[in-house]
Amino acid sequence: MTIHFSTIRRETTSHTDILDITDEVQTCVTNSGVRDGLVTIGVAGSTASVTTIEFESGVVGDLRRAIERIAPAELDYEHDRRWGDGNGYSHVRAALLGPSVSVPCREGRLVLGTWQQLVLCDFDNRGRRREVYVQVMGE
Repeated sequence: MTIHFSTIRRETTSHTDILDITDEVQTCVTNSGVRDGLVTIGVAGSTASVTTIEFESGVVGDLRRAIERIAPAELDYEHDRRWGDGNGYSHVRAALLGPSVSVPCREGRLVLGTWQQLVLCDFDNRGRRREVYVQVMGE
């Protein structure tokens, strides 16, 4: 079994930035030489997530609005009272979506649906430089 580890670096903006990282993850799979296996895509940090979605403006906007309804930025968060950094909502949003997803690869290609892309979601209240980790395991 081969295990290959890669890092994708992306600059984000503030307040629920959603970026398509599918092509970059596919490049990591291709570069790994793994034909059949499992790909785990994750982001380190407590204010960002990785998930899948149809990456088109309507659905991306719908996701932003849904996240805002579930964990509104203007609520009173204990985290903000303790640390004073105003990003308590971003921690809650990231916890709800989770830091990683796993996707199979077959014949050197990510196994995704026709309208399914991998996305990095950054919920923090300031732009950041994010590192997305891609681990490819298989034969």
